[in-house]
Amino acid sequence: MQPRLKEIAKALGVSTATVSNVLSGKGRVSDETRKLVSEKIREVGYRPGGPGRALRTGRSGVLGLVLPDISNPLFPALAQAIETAAERSGQGILIADSHADPGAQAEALQRMIQRGADGIIIVPCRGTQVSDLPLPAVVIDSASTPGNCVCSDHQRGGQQAVEHLLDLGHRKFALLGQSRRSSVQSDRIAGMQAALAAGAHAETFWLEDGTPDFAELARRGTTAIIATSDLHALTALTRLQDAGLSVPGDVSVIGFDDLSFSARITPGLTTLAQNMPEIAAKAVAHLSLQLESAPLPMARLVPMELVVRGSTGPAPDFPPRKKPSPQQGDVTT
Repeated sequence: MQPRLKEIAKALGVSTATVSNVLSGKGRVSDETRKLVSEKIREVGYRPGGPGRALRTGRSGVLGLVLPDISNPLFPALAQAIETAAERSGQGILIADSHADPGAQAEALQRMIQRGADGIIIVPCRGTQVSDLPLPAVVIDSASTPGNCVCSDHQRGGQQAVEHLLDLGHRKFALLGQSRRSSVQSDRIAGMQAALAAGAHAETFWLEDGTPDFAELARRGTTAIIATSDLHALTALTRLQDAGLSVPGDVSVIGFDDLSFSARITPGLTTLAQNMPEIAAKAVAHLSLQLESAPLPMARLVPMELVVRGSTGPAPDFPPRKKPSPQQGDVTT
C-alpha cells in the first residue's frame, strides 16, 4: 500500500504542508529540507495521485517527450535518461515518435497539449523549428538551433575528434555527414573544420548526395575518416575492411554518440559520447524553472567525452621510422 503524505511528514518530523510544497514545487522550503523530503519520497516510492494533484496544483505531473525517430539507437537512451530525471522530480513522461515527419511532429505536440502535459521536451525533426507553444517547452538539438535550451557541445566535439587525430599524425581527413539540414551534424562538421591545423586537409561528404568510395579515398592519401554518427562510421569501417584495408593501420575512423554497438565491433569504435544523464537533468530542470516563472539560463552546452578505442591509431609512418644505426663492423661509404 502506498504511503500517505502525512506518514512521510511524520517520519521526517515536518508538516504535511511542507511535503506537499516539495511535491508541487511551491511554497518556501529550505534546500536542506527539500532534499530530505525528496529523498524520502524516492525511498518509499510515493507517487502523487493524478487527479488529486491536478486539483491541488493545477498540474498533471506529466511531461511530454517528442522524438524524431525512436528506431535510431541514440533516442531510446535519451528517452530513458529523461524518464529517470523526470521520475526523480516526481513526474511521469509521455513519449511520442514523429517518425522524422514535420507533420507528425506537429500532431504529436498537439496531442501532448490536449492530454494536459505540464511541459514538453522536443528533439525536433531535421530542419524544423518549434515555437509558439502554449506551455513550457525545452528543445534539445544544437546551439545553432533557434530556441534551443540544452544540448551537447557539438562543435567542440568535432574539434576534439580532429585534435585527437592530429596528435596521431593524421593530416588528410574525410568528414562524413548524413544531411546538411541537420543542425547537429552541421555543427559537428563546423567544429572539425575549425580545428584543422596548418598543413592539414579535409574533404566533406554528405551521404544524401551518395556514399563515397572509402577505399579510393584511402588510395588518394586519406588516413582518417570522421563521421557525425557511429552508424555512418560503421559503414566506413566495414567498407574499408571489405576492401582489404586495415583499420586503423591504413585508415583511422571516428564516430559520434557512443551507440551500444560501438564497443562491441572489431576494432572498437573511437567516438564522442554525449552525457545523456546531464542533458536530461538540465532539460527537466529547465522546464521546472519555466513552470515556476523563474529566470532562465542561456542555452546550456554539455561537454562531450572522447572515448578512445581501437579504430584510431597513428597515421601510417608516424612518427617517422628511424633508420637503423650502423652496426659495429658494417662498412659504410
